[in-house]
Amino acid sequence: MTVELLTSEAEARSWIGATFAPNERQWAQLERFAAMLVEENARQNLIAASTVSTLWVRHIADSAQLLALDGAIEGLWIDLGSGPGLPGLVVAILSPRPMLLVESRRRRCDFLRAVASELDLAHVEVAEAPLERIETRPAATISARAFAPLDKLITLSTRFSTESTRWLLPKGRNAVKELASLPQPWQRMFHVEQSRTDADSQILVGTGMIGGKQRGKR
Repeated sequence: MTVELLTSEAEARSWIGATFAPNERQWAQLERFAAMLVEENARQNLIAASTVSTLWVRHIADSAQLLALDGAIEGLWIDLGSGPGLPGLVVAILSPRPMLLVESRRRRCDFLRAVASELDLAHVEVAEAPLERIETRPAATISARAFAPLDKLITLSTRFSTESTRWLLPKGRNAVKELASLPQPWQRMFHVEQSRTDADSQILVGTGMIGGKQRGKR
């Protein structure tokens, strides 16, 4: 299936509107989050400066597309290495599901908490610690944007997964290569989706847990 790429800020906004039908409050939250992200980026390096002019394509829609690929309709979403809240805060604005943002860096956690507080995202929890120190809990969805190499990511996070957990893992142009490096049982959990925001980027989408019976499916 061919995916139509989003190539402009107007296209990104239009796609978000058509896909999620945000209400007025959600649009305002997205706008404010985008503004806070740019403001904070002047104080700490959250996103590449070269992507500020295409923020809605490269970061907002890029994050929102994971929600569009999610098969779960409720339950805890865990965002690993959330950094500036991408994709976690975007998903939390567009969905009422409980969101756990896992981030070990204090200044980034301070930013995540500030955004969640200002935007009144009461369903967002920030866990300021390495993933290894986070209490195990079952996740309906696990996402990770530039968190760790795929094998390490799965090894560290499989304890949060169940047979129905949805994995949403943007992996850039190396997605197929990283997937091929995994043991066969792990490979069978996933399939590859084309990113809507970058012709060279792909997303690994899977369902299940290591050793589980569920498999990634289209």
